[in-house]
Amino acid sequence: MGQVRASMRAIAAHVPDPATVLTRTNELLVTMGTARFASCTILHLDPRDGRVTGASAGHVPVLYARKDGSHSIRELPGGPVLGVVPGTEYREETFTLDEDSALVLVTDGVVEGPGLTLDAGLERAGTLAGGALHDGLNAEETADRILDAAVAVDHLDDVAVLVIRRT
Repeated sequence: MGQVRASMRAIAAHVPDPATVLTRTNELLVTMGTARFASCTILHLDPRDGRVTGASAGHVPVLYARKDGSHSIRELPGGPVLGVVPGTEYREETFTLDEDSALVLVTDGVVEGPGLTLDAGLERAGTLAGGALHDGLNAEETADRILDAAVAVDHLDDVAVLVIRRT
């Protein structure tokens, strides 16, 4: 993962759009000829106007939580996990992150488990995120609320949460 992360950072320093970063990272991993692959979501956020451009390489959908307590699940365009399919051209989309809203990115260990399907886990995490914003919690407290719920159901996979708030 360290090599994948370093490769993506190097590419992103010279390429502004998420889809191209994923496409070039995929080609690099494929040409390395090793059994390295990774899922990934990449976002470019303009903090001034909330404009978000994002793409996914086989990663868990993004949660969009609002201060009124509601949430939605955003399935970003993209393609397969990185490092597997040569010649993949990833796609991206642009949307706006409204004020008093948050994007929540999670690993599969947060939303999937022995007794929890991906859809149910995403719904649960989205509900927790929307509730946290409604309750006035900051980004760290929102992430903690989601992580505490994941730990409570004994998830076995990696567990990570990133909350991006626009205030």
